[in-house]
Amino acid sequence: MPKYRDHLPQTRDRMFLSDGGMETTLIFHEGQDLPCFASFILLETDEGRTRLKSYYERYLSIARQNGVGFVLDSATWRANPDWGAQLGYNAQGLRRINEASIAMLADLRHRWEAPETPCVISGAVGPRGDGYKIGVMSASEAEEYHRAQVEAFAGTEADMVTAFTLTTVDEAIGIARAARACAIPSAISFTVETDGRLLSGRTIAEAIEIVDQETDGAPAYFMINCAHPTHFDRALPSDEKWMARIGGIKANASSKSHAELDEAETLDAGDPVALGAQYRQLQSRLPRMRILGGCCGTDHRHVAAMARACLPMTASAL
Repeated sequence: MPKYRDHLPQTRDRMFLSDGGMETTLIFHEGQDLPCFASFILLETDEGRTRLKSYYERYLSIARQNGVGFVLDSATWRANPDWGAQLGYNAQGLRRINEASIAMLADLRHRWEAPETPCVISGAVGPRGDGYKIGVMSASEAEEYHRAQVEAFAGTEADMVTAFTLTTVDEAIGIARAARACAIPSAISFTVETDGRLLSGRTIAEAIEIVDQETDGAPAYFMINCAHPTHFDRALPSDEKWMARIGGIKANASSKSHAELDEAETLDAGDPVALGAQYRQLQSRLPRMRILGGCCGTDHRHVAAMARACLPMTASAL
């Protein structure tokens, strides 16, 4: 049974960490071949599952050392129909892999959770298309398209679903509606370009306000991921009501644009300490920022730096 589906602890006054750039870590640091940038294929073998567990445990250790919670996002960013078809997965195969991803996280929670480190399990949903390109679905089409993956998560121990790297308001609305229909909480995470706007030209404020309006405030919170803080810092004015809807940040390590990252053959890991300091600045401006994690190019070093910069010092972290 889901443990936190009716009372997500990260929406209250305690801090949570999450992981970094799963796919970039596995590809560039561990030499894994991930066709279509799909980490879920590792769930198919004992060796792959062991590698994924080891990946998560590096971050869970940091959360435990700091006495904070952890959001376990599943390795299913690409586990939707269009991307799955490219990898030979039909609807039944995708349901199986989405369920398996949550089963693995439930096992990790059983072994790592403690009173000071609650572990929330989140089914990760990715965009239908490329996270660096604009989508073309209507909200109703997006709801229908993503419904199967959300339904799969709703039948497991997942506490919620989180949609990452969204580029359009319509896809966000559709996923939020699908989650509401399946009675599972959702979080929506947008990505932005170097000008702090979505590919459609919408501002972060417009995107959040429209999704809330069209879904009756269905998402538990919003996030920003797959962009560097310097890309969206100026899009966050001080003391505006919508900013209280941002519950977390999972930024890129690199300040390069999406186009530059798409063409890069080597990993730009940036400066973990500098990124941690930028998170501290964001934290001072975002009143409900409770989740600290990373995206492309980040790894456990970056999340540890975020923890040092943003969390109260604990005896275990000294």
